[in-house]
Amino acid sequence: MGTVTIGVSIAVPEPHGSLLQERRAGFGDAAAHGIPTHVTLLPPTEVDASLLPAIEAHLVEVAASGRPFPMRLSGTGTFRPLSPVVFVQVVEGAEACTWLQKQVRDASGPVARELQFPYHPHVTVAHGIDEASMDRAFEALADYEAEWPCTGFALYEQGADGVWRKLREFAFGGAVVPPQASHVERGSIPAS
Repeated sequence: MGTVTIGVSIAVPEPHGSLLQERRAGFGDAAAHGIPTHVTLLPPTEVDASLLPAIEAHLVEVAASGRPFPMRLSGTGTFRPLSPVVFVQVVEGAEACTWLQKQVRDASGPVARELQFPYHPHVTVAHGIDEASMDRAFEALADYEAEWPCTGFALYEQGADGVWRKLREFAFGGAVVPPQASHVERGSIPAS
């Protein structure tokens, strides 16, 4: 059956997703139109295609144990000089994203893996472009703000053309989204 490259992420909804994707393209990031705007839960991971049903079953369980939570983006950050990335910061929902990515990569699951860098939820807006363009991205989106209720995540596959396509969405087990408030950040996402 061969291998496929998958990823798991939280999509940044409209109109925010398209706006940030267009801005990323405008900074000169050639990959912008092949990567939907997102917060990564599982980075690009090569797996045997025969494992996809088990991976989907695992993600159903992860989603069922999660609950909707507020997501808020604000301002920019960078991983330079360690990695050539400029991003929009996740300022609310980071703890929930961290919990989710641990569940997705759990050692007992079908996509257990170590990360190259410590997990830091973010929305990439420039990657691997020249320094002047990275600086421009950092400055241009410094005042950027967006918020939405996060109600699930999705599984994506990268095609041979480099474009990421959604395979399936996974909705959280709960239907109620807590109000946008900092006290939620200290709470726990798993069902009690």
